Amino acid sequence: MARVLILGAGVAGHTAAQYSKKLLGKGHSVTVVSPNSQWNWIPSNIWVGVGKMGKKQVIFPLAPVYRRIGVDFHQAKAVAIRPEGDEADSTPAVDIEYTDPGRAGQTERLRYDFLINATGPQLKFDMTEGLGPDGGNSLSVCTYQHAHDTSEKLKDCIQKMREGTRQTLVIGTGHGACTCEGAAFEYVFNVEHELRDAGVREMADVYYLTNETELGDFGVGGMNFAQKDGSTVTSAQWMGQMFADRGIKVIDSAHVLRVDPGVVHFEQLDGSVGSQAFDFAMLLPPFRGVDMKAYDRSGADISDVLFAPSGFMKVDADYSQKPFEEWTAEDWPKTYESPAYPNVFAAGIAFAPPHAISRPQQTPTGNPIAPAPPRTGMPAGVQGRTVAETIAERIKSGDWSHKAKEASMADMGAACIASVGAGMLSGSAATITMGPIVPNYAQYPETGRDQELTQGELGLAGHWIKRLLHTMFIYKAKGLPGWSLIPE
Repeated sequence: MARVLILGAGVAGHTAAQYSKKLLGKGHSVTVVSPNSQWNWIPSNIWVGVGKMGKKQVIFPLAPVYRRIGVDFHQAKAVAIRPEGDEADSTPAVDIEYTDPGRAGQTERLRYDFLINATGPQLKFDMTEGLGPDGGNSLSVCTYQHAHDTSEKLKDCIQKMREGTRQTLVIGTGHGACTCEGAAFEYVFNVEHELRDAGVREMADVYYLTNETELGDFGVGGMNFAQKDGSTVTSAQWMGQMFADRGIKVIDSAHVLRVDPGVVHFEQLDGSVGSQAFDFAMLLPPFRGVDMKAYDRSGADISDVLFAPSGFMKVDADYSQKPFEEWTAEDWPKTYESPAYPNVFAAGIAFAPPHAISRPQQTPTGNPIAPAPPRTGMPAGVQGRTVAETIAERIKSGDWSHKAKEASMADMGAACIASVGAGMLSGSAATITMGPIVPNYAQYPETGRDQELTQGELGLAGHWIKRLLHTMFIYKAKGLPGWSLIPE
């Protein structure tokens, strides 16, 4: 019997667990370790954050699902990987520390034959002074509880406007190296929509503060959208018109220096330093890998072998630190297999990207203006499934060197539906498709992407699709009948 151990139960980890068990059946064990007892469909946290959904609509308990499909579940966090085993046993292992209230603080060592690291990110609010909802001066929608708390603050803000007090809202990124600009983009438009629905839009000044050097960068270097008349428009032009139409003021190319009570301070790419007073601020944090060590069989620390300085896991990518101008699509991982230990994989946010997609820049004082590559949603699900398929084929064939399946982000397309206001009749969404995610200039010399696939459209239909996807992906994640027919 082979043992598959999965660290993390987000999109990548949970998808890997479902497919691993489906493909391997009862003859092999699949175990998931996650510090959280609930699965969260994070894209819909945006709607929780404006009060359009309750937090119970975006979560469900993991344990009953895993029990039903035959996956072992440990509510715990992984603290160390021992890919060579230990002095007592050469079988690879992971040390875990339980977060389950009934066993909190207890530790255990779990053995594995194949390991999938899908731990996702650590939310590094502490990289910016005063950032974040826990002891800081800003809000977040990164977790369902953060989003719920933020919606309550938004309600208070709207009530003050109804009572005649003008309010300033600042929404965006809280550090120059942030990723997930798309979430900030969605949230600012949903908030603006709520203000209009509440009849208080004229009482609000809404600002979008971003580390993007131009709107629509999203950490992917921007896009060129094909138009029906055969022309193209840049994502900067497309997004810029959306912001202008809604009267949202933009502060771009910004690294947040600190967040004081009611004031955010920032430095921009040109060296100018500014501040913006606010009554409400939702600013996303930068990410890094979770705090996890690695040890060889003797107990020596080999964390730098498995992990990049960012804390994310090294996989089959080119980490040579060559200049940005010299990178190619081939630098990106295809199999997500560790070069040091071929039975270890990383998927989703847990893998270390080889380089930025957007050109990294810095202010005159050295602060980063460097949107990090996104690795969430559809790509994470595809990677989780692909890694599970590789492992299942190796186990069933008995050949653990069996060629791995590939899912490079330099070949993979993606679709993103960014809500710009909830409501079955009044809602809207920006539907964006692109392919590939990582520009491939060898294949598409002009823009790096297939112009037939890279498009943007705004409208009510996109909102309906996004709402349908919410229902479909939660259904899929619950492992209900026919779940595998729903694509990642």
